[in-house]
Amino acid sequence: MKRNVLLLLFVLSLFSTTIFAQNNTVGLLSYDPVKAFDGYNLLFPHNQPNVYLLNNCGEIVHTWADDANFRPGNVAILTEEGLLYKGKRDASVAGDAIWAGGGGAILEIRDWDNNLIWSFEMNDDQFRLHHDFAVTEEGTIIALAWELKTLEECYQAGRDTTTLAQDELWPDWVFEIDPATDEIIWEWHAWDHLVQDFNEEVDNFGVIADHPELINVNYGRVDGHPDWMHANSLDYSDELKQIMLSVPYFDEIWIIDHTTTTEEAASHNGGFGGRGGDLMFRWGNPLTYQAGDTIDQQLFFQHDAHWVDDFLEPNHPLYGKIALFNNRVGADFSTANILTPDWDMYNWRYGIPNGTFSPADFDLTYTHPVDPTNLWSTGLSSVQVLPNGNTLITSGRFGYTFELTPDDEIVWEYKTPLVGGSPASQGDTLVVNNNLTFRMKRYPVDFAAFDGQDLSPQGWIELEPDATFCDMLTSTMAPMDEANFKVFPNPASDFLTIEWDGMMYVDLEVFDMTGRKFASFAQCNGGRKFIDTARWPAGVYLVSFVAEGNWYSRKVIIGDKQ
Repeated sequence: MKRNVLLLLFVLSLFSTTIFAQNNTVGLLSYDPVKAFDGYNLLFPHNQPNVYLLNNCGEIVHTWADDANFRPGNVAILTEEGLLYKGKRDASVAGDAIWAGGGGAILEIRDWDNNLIWSFEMNDDQFRLHHDFAVTEEGTIIALAWELKTLEECYQAGRDTTTLAQDELWPDWVFEIDPATDEIIWEWHAWDHLVQDFNEEVDNFGVIADHPELINVNYGRVDGHPDWMHANSLDYSDELKQIMLSVPYFDEIWIIDHTTTTEEAASHNGGFGGRGGDLMFRWGNPLTYQAGDTIDQQLFFQHDAHWVDDFLEPNHPLYGKIALFNNRVGADFSTANILTPDWDMYNWRYGIPNGTFSPADFDLTYTHPVDPTNLWSTGLSSVQVLPNGNTLITSGRFGYTFELTPDDEIVWEYKTPLVGGSPASQGDTLVVNNNLTFRMKRYPVDFAAFDGQDLSPQGWIELEPDATFCDMLTSTMAPMDEANFKVFPNPASDFLTIEWDGMMYVDLEVFDMTGRKFASFAQCNGGRKFIDTARWPAGVYLVSFVAEGNWYSRKVIIGDKQ
C-alpha cells in the first residue's frame, strides 16, 4: 500500500510539472525538487542594471540594485565573505573610443547590503575593460581588457595592414589589480607573444607551425574589425596558478602561466614552465598554428571556458577538467562540453604529441535531450557542473537555463523574464535576444555568504507570476523512504555514488565489517555524493545514512583493483 501511495504521488508530481510547464512561458518552467541541486541562482541579465539572487522556485531572495543608467559588463561573482564583485558600464556607449559587444568599464565590490566597498574604472582611448574577470583567494582581481594598437604598430608587428577595417587593432591583455592598494600588480599582453610569416622585414617573423606557443598576428576575424580576438571569458586556477582565456575569433581556449612576474610575462622565459608569457596550452582549432585544417576544428565561438572546481570536492569525477559552452558547433544547435588536457605537473607542461595539443576529443558532450535545437545560442551562454553530478546550462541569446541529470533528464528550467531589460509578463512569448543572459551560476544552500542572511522570497522578476507553480510541485513530493537512498555501483571499484532526496541534509558514515569507521561526511546536500574508493582495501562495507532522524544502511562490496 505504501509503495502504491508513493507511486501515485510521483505520478501526480510529473503530471503537475507537465501541465504547468505548458502554461508558463517565462520564469520557472519546470522543477523536480528531488533531483535538482538545491541552491540559489545568481543572475545578472543584460539590458538592465540589477544583480538578482533567485531560489529554485524562481523567486527573488536578494537584489543588488543599481542606477538605471548602468548595464552589465558582464559578470557578477559572489564570494564566501558575502561580497559581490561585478563589472558594469554606462548604458550609453555613444562616443566611446573603444566599444564592441561585451564591453565593460567599471569593476565594483559591494557588500551584502549593496554598500559600495571599492570601484575601479578603465575606459578611455587606450584601454577598456571587457567581458570577464576572476577573484583570487587573496582577493585580487584578474581582468580582461582591450588595448589600442595603431596602424604603425600593427605594421611593425607583421600584420597585413590592408586587412584593417579601421586602421587599428584592440588586442586583449590581462591584468591583476589589488583593491587594497588600487595598484596593477601583474599584467600579460597578447601583443608580446606574436608570430607572423607575412613580412620578414619587421618584428615577429618566423615559421608559424614551429611556434604553437605564439599567436599568429594575421589570424582572427575576417572582417578586419579592431576587436581582433574578443576574449569572452577568463578563469583563474588558484591550484595551478594559471589563467584560462576563451578566444572565440580563434575558436580556441588558451592557458597562460601566472607564476611569472610582469617582466617574465612579457618575455619567452620565466615562471614555473620556463616559457614566460607564451601560451602553455591552446585547444580547439589547430589551424591557428598550422597544425591542422578545418576538419580538425572542435570549438566554434565558445564561451565560459573554465576549470571544473567550484563547490566540488577533489574526488568528484570531473574535478579539474575543463568545461565550456560550444556556441556554433551546428547551424541550429549548440553543445556544452568537458575535456581533459594532458597536464604534466612535474614538468609544468601540457602535452602536444605530434605537434598538436591534446586531447584528441571531448570527454563529454551535452545537448538538449528533447530537441538539440532547444540549446542554441550564437553568443553568450554558460555551463556549470553541480556538486550532485547534474549540469546547469544557459543558452544566452534565449535566456534559457536548464539543469540536466547524468541520465539526461531535465529537472529544472528557467527563462529569464525580461524583454529588453523590462519585466515580461507570464504568458509572453520571448524570442531571440529579448532576454540576453551572459551567465547563470548556482551557489549551494550552505554557501558561507548566506549564513545569517534573510533569504525569504521577495517576489518575482516577471509580472503576473504563477505563484502556485512551485507550491504544487513541492506539495506532491514523496516522503523520505529507503527507496530514496541509493548506493551504486555495487560492487564498486574507484568511485562510489550515494544518492538521496535532494531537498534534505544528510550525514553519511562508512564502516568496514569490523565496525571501524572508514569515512564520514556531515551535512551533505544536493542529493548526490561521490566517494573516492580507489585506495580502499577490497571487502564489504556498510554505508549508513541519517536524514530527519531516520537511519538507513546499505552494504556495498569494494572489489579488487585491476
